Amino acid sequence: MQAKSWYRSWFDSPYYPILYKSRDESEAAFFIDRLIKYLNPPIISKFLDMACGRGRHSIQIHQKGFDVTGIDLSKNSIAQAKKFENEGLHFYVHDMRNTFQESEFDYILNLFTSFGYFASREENENVLKAANSALKEGGTLVIDFLNPGKLKKDIKSSETREISDVIFKIRRFYEDGWIIKTIDIEDGNSSYEFQERVWAIEHEVFKSMLSKTGFSILDTFGNYNMNAYNVKDSERQIIIARKTS
Repeated sequence: MQAKSWYRSWFDSPYYPILYKSRDESEAAFFIDRLIKYLNPPIISKFLDMACGRGRHSIQIHQKGFDVTGIDLSKNSIAQAKKFENEGLHFYVHDMRNTFQESEFDYILNLFTSFGYFASREENENVLKAANSALKEGGTLVIDFLNPGKLKKDIKSSETREISDVIFKIRRFYEDGWIIKTIDIEDGNSSYEFQERVWAIEHEVFKSMLSKTGFSILDTFGNYNMNAYNVKDSERQIIIARKTS
């Protein structure tokens, strides 16, 4: 497996949803309730959930009455999400580095550390450019990302979990600006190895990238309670940015 394309094999693996099964609808509902209260969008607003996975956040937003489209590179994830489709909720396989429906959406969400996957800064900026193109004038982008300042300080180097009779041996480390997680899996007599590799983007770098791609940061929150962001201690970087050009 090449490091640069780790996301293709891991997100389509049957083991990805097993490892993250605790990230359920109740967690998504908790965050979406607070996010929607903050955004206060008109009911006619259209949302794009960029890198939507199996659609847990998309579903929660749609249940509040909004038109939602979810996109993801994983065919398996989209196949699961499509089970929930209806007139105002749709899912498509799509690479988020490419524009999806130009000038169509009022809000674009990129949640649960679904950014920083690609090998070069340019490729990651292409995600922001694609979001800009898909937003209407004055539209809003929300990025929910890890906080490198806290993660590098508190990183848990190794752990073993047994979930649904599958053993996951996990190692985490910081290397050359990347947060890397290796996942060794034992499932009966079979074994597999996967990797997660995410660029540890500091807040000032986000500011620079967003400005370059036509956005201005309005607010940054540090957790799903929407408390203020602190570079050293916050669990998350939840960035609210507006399309300015």
